[in-house]
Amino acid sequence: MAGTLDHPITITPYEGEVRILHADGEIVRTRKALSLKEASYPAVLYVPREDTHMGLLSRNDRTTHCPYKGDASYFDLPGAPAAVWSYETPRDDVGEIAGHLAFYPDKVTIEV
Repeated sequence: MAGTLDHPITITPYEGEVRILHADGEIVRTRKALSLKEASYPAVLYVPREDTHMGLLSRNDRTTHCPYKGDASYFDLPGAPAAVWSYETPRDDVGEIAGHLAFYPDKVTIEV
């Protein structure tokens, strides 16, 4: 377990296939997603970049900092700014999410 006692983070392999769609097209299809559960927040699926059509994403200048995970970078989808984020160099205790992306569920369709 990562995080702290009052802010626990657990990362587990997601069992099953994950598809992420945007504008009637498939962006991701993977069986290698990770589920990150942080404190009392809903679990977030992180999908490998290798299973993502990265040509559909464009990096923007937005960054944020999480004291538990590190610095996040953001990507736009057509018509959906900052729809995707990634911890490219996460803290060591959540290092499994390096090379993965997460999508805002209100900007894409996530099928599990």
